[in-house]
Amino acid sequence: MRMMKSAAIGLAAAFGLALAIAAPSPASAQSIFDKAGSVMKGLGGGGSASALSTAEVAGGLKDALRVGSETVTGNLGAADGFLKDPVAHIPLPGWMKSAQSILRFTGQSGLLDEIEVRMNRAAEGSMDEAKAMFGDAIQAMTFEDAKEILTGPDDSATRYFQGKMTAPLGDKMRPIVERELAATDAFALYDRAAAANGAAGLAPQGKTLMIDHAVDGALKGLFHYIAKEEAAIRNNPAKRVTPLLQKVFG
Repeated sequence: MRMMKSAAIGLAAAFGLALAIAAPSPASAQSIFDKAGSVMKGLGGGGSASALSTAEVAGGLKDALRVGSETVTGNLGAADGFLKDPVAHIPLPGWMKSAQSILRFTGQSGLLDEIEVRMNRAAEGSMDEAKAMFGDAIQAMTFEDAKEILTGPDDSATRYFQGKMTAPLGDKMRPIVERELAATDAFALYDRAAAANGAAGLAPQGKTLMIDHAVDGALKGLFHYIAKEEAAIRNNPAKRVTPLLQKVFG
């Protein structure tokens, strides 16, 4: 998959920390993390190890996380980033999905198909905000945060981002999604689709339903790929793409 091939560029360096001090021969992911944990614990007192300062190690991790998160948000925010992605794609919610499946047999699902497209376009349009918020979360990361990510469970980075960002990111994305949907007449399409499918009584709730569903779907797709990236990077060699990464992990 295009996203997974490109995603290993950024976060890889952070999770390959032990390569900076270990023997050059290949090592398993588990042994790398054992060594990385030891290095991070050794650095925890504010001193240095292997000529690296705590600031440099934390900075290297921040660089890796920044590049990785920019890769994910860039891919999802591109044209068809959600719409044509087999995992991140946002299907219609509730009765619309059921009606769409039935109407496709008779070639009459056009209105609902268009709503689905526009919901995914709205999610794609929210990724610039997601990118900015990842940057803010990474900038605010402390050395202790970095230490917990490198010495914690395999999904530590994903958990860190989810804990810091899910609620505020959802709040930031909601008006963006609403604006994107309104600009494409998706709400008017919803009213027409509801009336055409005997669900006119649900039309007043349609706007909120569509916004909430699109935001939830966007967050689900976003964190899915953050998690996929982290899992892949924990099992792949480091790729140093900034001067600081080259110094810390070179």
